[in-house]
Amino acid sequence: MPHAQAKESDKTAYDFSFTALMGEEPMPLSAYRGKVLLVVNTASKCGFTGQYEGLEKLYKKYKDKGLVIIGVPSNDFGAQEPGSAEEIVQFCKLNYGVTFPMTSKQVVSGDGAHPFYAWANDVLGFGSAPKWNFHKILISRDGKAVDYFNSTTSPESESLTAAIEKLL
Repeated sequence: MPHAQAKESDKTAYDFSFTALMGEEPMPLSAYRGKVLLVVNTASKCGFTGQYEGLEKLYKKYKDKGLVIIGVPSNDFGAQEPGSAEEIVQFCKLNYGVTFPMTSKQVVSGDGAHPFYAWANDVLGFGSAPKWNFHKILISRDGKAVDYFNSTTSPESESLTAAIEKLL
């Protein structure tokens, strides 16, 4: 009798992989096993784009304690990430000094969403899917999706930093 396929809820973030923004190398989330992950869909031409600065500060503050921020550029909302990989890298580094890992551009909402986002939405439940740029998904050290924060939640907000500190 064939094995039943694992339910989405049985999976962890480590079952998913992205591609690196530059170089097209595979970027499996399993490479970050044992870390706390904050996965953020980003855009260069959004009202929330300034959050890159806060995300970088958060990354620098907590990376030595085990936090990894992963930026996922997406053109899903308002076509606010129209650039090429090179343009996105230039923008993020020049304007915000971004040093955290970035994936290639992805679809993060709707039927065509990257499988990670479909899984996170399934696990976290109704309303947890990104509705705009800079939506944040928090992953525990064991790869479980534990919470999400809407675009309006600043990277340096008390609610987000408290949730991260609890997992570290």
